[in-house]
Amino acid sequence: MAQLKGWRYVAFIGTIVGGIAATIYPIIIAPMIDPTYYQNIQKQTRAGIKQELIQPGNMKVWTDPFDRKKE
Repeated sequence: MAQLKGWRYVAFIGTIVGGIAATIYPIIIAPMIDPTYYQNIQKQTRAGIKQELIQPGNMKVWTDPFDRKKE
């Protein structure tokens, strides 16, 4: 195998890094930047589900313990 030197080495490494970045962007980075698409899907999916009815073991639905009481 030939050894890469100079600009060819930089181009080779740049291609590998660029390929990894191009693969990771739509999977990890884009949803973190704009999660509204996935939030809308979640709202549509959970539209007919009442969480109180599917809660296991007759447990109370989670509420924020530090939430201020509305008066």
